[in-house]
Amino acid sequence: MKIDFKELAKKYGTPLYVYDFDYMKEKYNRLKSAFEGSKSLICYAVKANSNLSVINLFARLGSGADCVSIGEVKRALLAGVKPYKIIFSGVGKSDEEIKEALEAKILMINVESEAELKRVEAVAKELEVEARISIRVNPDVDAKTHPYISTGLKENKFGVDIDMAKRMYIYAKNSPNLDPVGIHFHIGSQLTQLAPIKEAALIVADLVRSLRAIDIDIRFFDVGGGLGVRYDNEELIDEKEYAKAIKEAIKGLDLTIVMEPGRYLVANGGYLVTKVLYEKKNKDKRFVIVDAAMNDLLRPSLYNASHQIEVITKSTGPLSKADIVGPICESGDFLAKDVLLPPLKSGDLIIIKSAGAYGFTMSSNYNTRPRAAEVACEEGECRLIRKREEFDELVANERLFLKDR
Repeated sequence: MKIDFKELAKKYGTPLYVYDFDYMKEKYNRLKSAFEGSKSLICYAVKANSNLSVINLFARLGSGADCVSIGEVKRALLAGVKPYKIIFSGVGKSDEEIKEALEAKILMINVESEAELKRVEAVAKELEVEARISIRVNPDVDAKTHPYISTGLKENKFGVDIDMAKRMYIYAKNSPNLDPVGIHFHIGSQLTQLAPIKEAALIVADLVRSLRAIDIDIRFFDVGGGLGVRYDNEELIDEKEYAKAIKEAIKGLDLTIVMEPGRYLVANGGYLVTKVLYEKKNKDKRFVIVDAAMNDLLRPSLYNASHQIEVITKSTGPLSKADIVGPICESGDFLAKDVLLPPLKSGDLIIIKSAGAYGFTMSSNYNTRPRAAEVACEEGECRLIRKREEFDELVANERLFLKDR
């Protein structure tokens, strides 16, 4: 659907996140159809965009959820995801989180270390249950992505190496409180090359074969997420080629393929709408100051990430380079640098594209700024799915004790 950003900004104010749910549905269905003919389960990576309505959108399509905190597990359940389609991942899980996950009877807990395996076993023993687990294997494959979102190399904190994984699976098989049902790998995010994914899948599939040989019945082959999206001019991985590579890697094995897409499903279905406050120049340097800031969209400041920009203005003047910056008291508070823009005036709108993933979900209240409202557009209608925060909500949990002097 064509979204009227000007009308939405007028109705809900700015900064404003707007999501195209029709686009997100189309992306989900495209990935699911690529794996047609194989047993597969898509578990939406909640961390990408954790709004309840977004999670529910995918739950309605049959999706599960990949969660990295017990809070995300609770979000998924609240949004309508079936417990048997929820995976609990993450490097550091507390005993209380493990307990809650087991009590919720989710599909499996994704274990990232030997120490964590022992904690899951201890909690399961205390509850007198058998914990379904998968083990995250670090295949030591270079994902060819930004170092901050690379996760499959030996220097990354995620997962365990092949030899350690084997020992952990043997231990789990012999434990009355552990049921090793899955295997997992995820080499990084924003992947634009298929070769590293294929290499990792072949390595992990060979491990499954060696485990099967000693009667460890792995049933879920979790390939993680990481499929890249187009922020600028990136070459993307074809979904059918991606599916083909995974299927070929596990040929001859009766496994359910599990995928954990996040960015792939939501990034390009999201927009951040911001209003121009004013322009300024420092000698030859031009700045366009807007009401959105790094607390609303952290990616440019954190990763030096690039987002395409669309301007809604009546100006027809000549284009010149400008930085789009916000009100935050940091030099790192920018949303774009050296972009060609026409002359802008107060009230003009700027649309920051590809903001559906790691946008609102990474936002904060830095400088005591309320977080933006969120709107979903679906089948010709737009609705508010999160109201804008107010000052009273920001301080509601604080306690002020005044002492007489």
